[in-house]
Amino acid sequence: MLQPKKTKYRKTMRGRLKGSATRGAEIAFGDYALKATTRGYITSRQIESARRAMVRYVKRGGKIWIRIFPDKAYTAKPLEVPMGWGKWSVEMYRAPVKPGRILFEMTWVAPEVAREAFSLAAYKLPVKTKIIVD
Repeated sequence: MLQPKKTKYRKTMRGRLKGSATRGAEIAFGDYALKATTRGYITSRQIESARRAMVRYVKRGGKIWIRIFPDKAYTAKPLEVPMGWGKWSVEMYRAPVKPGRILFEMTWVAPEVAREAFSLAAYKLPVKTKIIVD
């Protein structure tokens, strides 16, 4: 699964997801794209699950680009642990997504194949999406 090789700081502060995406909001590589319409965090497992769904549907026929990368650390405490004692270890990495962000791009496939592959991938993601045709 996707995660950074090395980070400057092991644990990151959460920050806030305000506004809409300015970078990564245009189709850059392919002919079809899956664009987020709501905000949220997408984990590396969800990205991999969506990628597998698309690859299996197109049967290695097209080229797929992943335009997001999970580089924000998420820490969690175990169950039934009392409050306090600081921040716990990193559980997973996730990618912050704002509305308008391009998540995946695809080319070298028919439009109806791309539409169906993106709809299968959208089921795996926690944000609402729409399909863009260049």
